[in-house]
Parts: sequence; C-alpha cells; structure tokens
Amino acid sequence: MRIDIISVLPELIKSPFDASILRRAIDKNLIEVFFHDLKDYSSSKRRQVDDYQFGGGSGMVLMIEPIKKCIDSLKSQRTYDEIIYMSPDGRMLDQKISNKLSLKKNLIILCGHYKGVDQRVRDSLITMEISIGDYVLSGGELPAAVLCDSIIRLIPGVLGNETSALTDSFQDNLLAPPVYTRPSNFQDMIVPEILLSGDQKKIEEWREKKAIERTKNLRPDIFDWLLSII
Repeated sequence: MRIDIISVLPELIKSPFDASILRRAIDKNLIEVFFHDLKDYSSSKRRQVDDYQFGGGSGMVLMIEPIKKCIDSLKSQRTYDEIIYMSPDGRMLDQKISNKLSLKKNLIILCGHYKGVDQRVRDSLITMEISIGDYVLSGGELPAAVLCDSIIRLIPGVLGNETSALTDSFQDNLLAPPVYTRPSNFQDMIVPEILLSGDQKKIEEWREKKAIERTKNLRPDIFDWLLSII
C-alpha cells in the first residue's frame, strides 16, 4: 500500500511514522508513506497557499490551485483508490472504514488547515471525507495520523500476531473483553481464575460474555444497535 499525505505543515505528522508499528511496517516494505508540502505547489513567490474567504469573515481558507496541482501530479503517476479529506464534517471514522481502506492499494489524504479548504476542492477532487470526532483541531495532520495507524495495523504482516487485529474492539461490533498479564495476583487484585485454567473453550466463552457486558455498560449505543439487527 502507498499513502500520500498532503499538508501545509508536513512536519507535524511525520513523527508517528518514525517509531513502533508504523516504522516497522515501513521498514518491512509493507507500506509506503510520502509527505507532500502544499507550499511546494504554490504559484506565489511567497509560497502562499491560503487567502481570505469571499463574503468576509474570520479565518483563512486553503486555495484550490496548489491542492489541485499536487493531486494532479500524484494522479499522473498512478491510480488512487480514494482521495480523502480529513474534516470534522466527514463520516465518523470507525472500524468498518479502516477495514475497507486497509484493502486499498493507493490513498491520498489531504489535511485541512486554518478555516478549511475551498469548497471546490471538496466538490471536484475529494472522494471521501472522514472525521475522527465531533470537535475541531488546528489542522488535519493529527486526524490523518490516526487514520493511517488504524489502517496500517490491519495490513497482513504488520503486527507480530496475525490474529491480533482481528480481536480488537469493534471488529465484531463489540468492545474487546478485559485483558490481564503477569503477575496473576498484584496487591490482592487477582486475575479471573478461568483465564488461568487452560480450558480454551471456556476462556473464549468468558471473553465473549465479558465483551457483551462491556459493550452494554460502556457503549449502550452500540449494544442497542446490535439488538435492533438481531
């Protein structure tokens, strides 16, 4: 998979890819990630990429010209499955979206900044808009990093245990059950006996029961939705 990230401040997003799982995925050549500074595509000597919005109002808007130049340049070299804009207006990121995108070959992610992008970018260039929550950040760089992490960890070979990602929360529309590790007794806080029994069938039954309980208690919205489709 290849991911191209377009940003006014690409230095804001590079660090998550320099360590841990994302770094290992890149080193294994399982994923390619490229960062593109939008200012490099400006036609202005001052490398301007934003301007005041028509109609007045506070906040600067990213201009369509440098964005289109950058996207056109990338599209001239390969075909992209999705051109994604990170926006609080977009569809809320969930596990289903991450699963779907992890199967794609080439993605472009555009990070918004300032007041956003010229609407004509969204109308003519963007194929998918994604939000990570009902709140506003200074730019789309951190949301883009969140999206990339959620996608890349699903690619076969990225995680040490191939089944690890399949047992994450939301993969089966339930929250993950509680997990424990050594020591089994810490200051009289004891790991459930069933997990030490070695009886895998009973352990899986316990985990399923706890997953249902946690979903009901912590995310009743998901639990009620599950009941509605049964």
